Amino acid sequence: MSTTGALALARVMAHCGGSPAAATSFIARAITADPRDPEPYSALENLRRELPAEVAAVVAAANTIGPMLARAYLSFVDGDMDEAAMSLGAVTGYQPDVPWASAPWFCDERFLGAVTPAALAEATMRIHDYDRDLDTDAVRECLAPWFRAIEAVCNRDPDPDAMARMAILLRACGRTDASFALCDQADAVRRVTFTEVVRAGTWRHVGNLAETAAAFRRALALDPANWSLHLDLADVAAEEGDFAEAAALAARGEELEPDDVTMRAAAAAYRARSTGSVADLNTLAELAPQVPEPYRRTLIDYARGT
Repeated sequence: MSTTGALALARVMAHCGGSPAAATSFIARAITADPRDPEPYSALENLRRELPAEVAAVVAAANTIGPMLARAYLSFVDGDMDEAAMSLGAVTGYQPDVPWASAPWFCDERFLGAVTPAALAEATMRIHDYDRDLDTDAVRECLAPWFRAIEAVCNRDPDPDAMARMAILLRACGRTDASFALCDQADAVRRVTFTEVVRAGTWRHVGNLAETAAAFRRALALDPANWSLHLDLADVAAEEGDFAEAAALAARGEELEPDDVTMRAAAAAYRARSTGSVADLNTLAELAPQVPEPYRRTLIDYARGT
């Protein structure tokens, strides 16, 4: 359906069909056809101007693409740049192979100059909420405006925690060099534990376990009481086949957090592999049903030596 046809149907549904929700859906189709075209966005503003209460109700209940697109754009119009970013992030995550961020408003200086780093970071997290494959040329092309927004916002208002979260999207898109660079930029502002955790994840993503462990150890130096970092290091040691080290690291994590089932199960698995302890095998068997897959199977295989 052409943009003209979709907008014509939107007008019919708004005025004759009595369905602002359907009208919004037809406008969304027009936006989908070419997110760079300003005409559908103008039509959306006009629809709200004519039917403010009805459109407000559609936007308030937004949980599908059409209403979410409406929420994103109208939030921008209203000056709520954080909500605009997060709504578009949710839509982008659901259909990352559509260039939603090519919308004129997303590249507008009013948006880039006002959206907060925390909100943009949350928006990027929503992009990979749906577990879509983002590491393709087509998706990277569609997400290019997001990459530019990340650069602009991080240069304007560098926030280390937010920057680390944004670096996860870059990694998921296969832009590992850019992900490392953003972590380095965050470190130049202030070193925080999460940046090292993200950096570790990116090193793991590229298959470098030595650098993965080094990053986790730097994180642990910043937060020595963080039991989950001991578990992360134990897992890396197990991947490298050093089960004595894995058991020692897991034991320290278990001391810090004795009530976490996953921590306890990992400690039992690594001790069982390292020492052959039947008691630890029995403990793992008791705890395993409470450990989510695929980690449960990984621990069982390690403990059994398979």
